[in-house]
Amino acid sequence: MQPEIQTLQTAQGGTVATQQNRVLRNTYTLLAISLVPTVAGAALGMALKLPFLTGWMGLVVFLVGAFGFMFAIEKNKNNGLGVALLLGFTFFMGLMLSNLLNRITMFSNGGQLIALAFGGTSIIFFGMATLASTIKKDLSGMGKFLFVGALIIFVAAIANVFLQIPALMLAISVLAIGIFSAFMLYDINRIITGGETNYISATLAIYLDVYNVFSNLLAILGIFGGDD
Repeated sequence: MQPEIQTLQTAQGGTVATQQNRVLRNTYTLLAISLVPTVAGAALGMALKLPFLTGWMGLVVFLVGAFGFMFAIEKNKNNGLGVALLLGFTFFMGLMLSNLLNRITMFSNGGQLIALAFGGTSIIFFGMATLASTIKKDLSGMGKFLFVGALIIFVAAIANVFLQIPALMLAISVLAIGIFSAFMLYDINRIITGGETNYISATLAIYLDVYNVFSNLLAILGIFGGDD
């Protein structure tokens, strides 16, 4: 009887591990695909230079669009529409990034700064992914701490749209890079440990982590590394 129980446990363990690997693989694939509409959205936004993407109007557009998309994605995460909505969301986020990219490209070394921000974000992502795969320990305890940190960043960023304090902007960007880098570790760990079993939800979470690290890293590089 005992060998039969051990065989069953081994089979169940293998099935769970296979499912987790499938979710992780699908998440990484969809994450890579999501970069295409992001770039397309950013390119379109940079070309059109839409005025309603800046200032308080930009904030309203972002809040309504982002939360609307995220709600719809979560409602349809178990069907094909969820993928389409996710790709639409990443296009929208590319549009929202275009204002920052336009400012950066005004520098003579703007292209280098964008490439550096992309490279830095890639290093952070692969570092967090490797760390999550190595430790394989449940990090769910980090969730509350990271949520509070993200909430502080969110409130401070909204306030600074109106206050326009450079020092506060810098502090927000530095904190955001740290918090969302940790979120990468947390979100990838949730897939590996079985806490997240839906690859659309997983992709949405990790995409937001990557987006926030890239945009805030680019903002800091623009402050300290931009050449007129």
